Amino acid sequence: MNGRPLPPSRDLRLVHVDARERQSVVSLRGASGPSFGGKELAICAGPCAVESYEQIVATAAAVAGAGANVLRGGAYKPRTSPYSFQGLGRDGLAMMREAADLYGLAVVTEVLDPRDAAIVAESADMLQIGARNMQNTALLRAVGETGKPVLLKRGLAATVDEWLLAAEYIALTGNEQIVLCERGIRSFDPSTRNLLDLSVVPLLARRTHLPAIVDPSHGTGIAALVAPMGLAAVAAGAAGIMVEVHPDPASAVSDGMQSLTFAEFESFMESMPAVAAAVGRSLPKRFAGATLNAPPPS
Repeated sequence: MNGRPLPPSRDLRLVHVDARERQSVVSLRGASGPSFGGKELAICAGPCAVESYEQIVATAAAVAGAGANVLRGGAYKPRTSPYSFQGLGRDGLAMMREAADLYGLAVVTEVLDPRDAAIVAESADMLQIGARNMQNTALLRAVGETGKPVLLKRGLAATVDEWLLAAEYIALTGNEQIVLCERGIRSFDPSTRNLLDLSVVPLLARRTHLPAIVDPSHGTGIAALVAPMGLAAVAAGAAGIMVEVHPDPASAVSDGMQSLTFAEFESFMESMPAVAAAVGRSLPKRFAGATLNAPPPS
């Protein structure tokens, strides 16, 4: 067992660390696209929600110019209140795909309903299962059956075992292209939005062959904490990060308090190479032609 402890649950058969000889690498768009688990970090950045064509194109230009390689954004939005903005749906998907293609980015976006899995898979390179749906077994099977890579976020109060068993549901479809995402769990202290569990990153490396990334935006809920916790995540061994970036966080329809401005994201990315190098990682190359304040194409 290479000195690694067995998990408490014996039902981890496909995602357990000993199910493969080495840690998995999940690639998007073929060998030349972004990968999770390799030497190069996966940097997923973009708005919480796609609000307009101009917003998503401007954001794609800014994050690609700063060194991101995956555009994140919500076309279908699970909201606590049914009266809050619910996303642009298929129109939002089309906007994301076009914006990503303009600046050489892959796309990751959330699926809420099993009936939408195939539709989202037509536009996205990676399908996200959000925290609220981590144990929605019908949805887990549906996204697995698309054959597309899956980003599985940790549930609001999920144990590591419950999280890994959710991944097992996806793997049972024959799709083991799964990336885990730590995004914080609920605690008694309201000082931050969630309790970001960075210790889970090296723990997962001993429990599963699946790569793991960290979302410090949802993990903290406070924009000023995103960069330091993102750097800490890389230092802890995360295969990448997921960060919310918006052209004007104060006017964002959702999650403005935790979103970075373009300039803040640029500064964050400039501070990352030294930390990445210390743990044997590198950053993606910046997209040629994309600049921090690039206007959206006409």
